[in-house]
Amino acid sequence: MFTRRINRWDPIHQLRDEMARLLDDFSQGAPLASRLGWRPNGVFPALNVWEDEQCLYAEAELPGFRMEDLEVSVAGNELSIKGERKNENQEKGAYHRRERAAGVFSRVLRLPVDIDAGKVEATLKDGVLFITLPKAEQAKPRKVQVKALIK
Repeated sequence: MFTRRINRWDPIHQLRDEMARLLDDFSQGAPLASRLGWRPNGVFPALNVWEDEQCLYAEAELPGFRMEDLEVSVAGNELSIKGERKNENQEKGAYHRRERAAGVFSRVLRLPVDIDAGKVEATLKDGVLFITLPKAEQAKPRKVQVKALIK
């Protein structure tokens, strides 16, 4: 494998470091990615999804949101979570640091099976959205009776 030593005094590396410092200063100390609302893994909100024989379950981290700020919908095998965090404190002074993004988000997740959309339930408690997604009848496992053939 070919490796090359990085020379920190190389002009291109100095330029990159200066640009990073400039962008951090511009965003008043908040990293640029945070200021733009990006997350380390690139998605918001963070989700856990798991299943049993009857349902799929999803948990989404949504601290500071109210249920009226959220919209949850299901079509076929797609779960959609949309919401908006309003900027309520904007007129109350000057920020020294701002890392919590405000604005609209949308997340669509393709699920492994079709869902019975009429039976979906969602609750929000302590900043965690919990969604119960009952599987459509055709997606549920069925027990097949084995018959013996007697000759």
